[in-house]
Amino acid sequence: MPDSLDAFNARSPSGAEEELLTCCASRVFAGKVAALRPYRDLGGLTAAAEAAVRELDWPDVLEALAAHPRIGERAGGDGREASWSRQEQAGVEDEVRVALTEGNRAYEERFGHVYLVCATGLTGTELLARLQERLGNSAEREREVVRDELAAITRLRLGKLMKEGT
Repeated sequence: MPDSLDAFNARSPSGAEEELLTCCASRVFAGKVAALRPYRDLGGLTAAAEAAVRELDWPDVLEALAAHPRIGERAGGDGREASWSRQEQAGVEDEVRVALTEGNRAYEERFGHVYLVCATGLTGTELLARLQERLGNSAEREREVVRDELAAITRLRLGKLMKEGT
């Protein structure tokens, strides 16, 4: 791990931001986290990343959400983020996809953005249950939940990024 963190710390600001955008697709997030380098360990990096996610203005959160495929849809593309999205949603069974599609539509009509959930380790049925539960949230509460989910996804992806090496 130290070699990949050292490499990340040594990248140019734009190179570090490019790597960070694969973890959270907000330019403000990437700029803040890259500007705080060097990091001594993965814990410091993930703490800075979580703080940066939680400090994002709502339009910056929406920018990050725009890069996430709908839960139950297969991510297109062949980049790192698309590959991670496919892995994260591997637990979605085909028979649940129809219900998720309908739930996604209802969620987007209610809240105006994609339903975001840290899908790693969850079955399609669990994802659907969470979606249905969250449809009852107020807009304010749902924004808090979205930030929590975005922070969790970002934390997992940073771990993957450091394991792969940068």
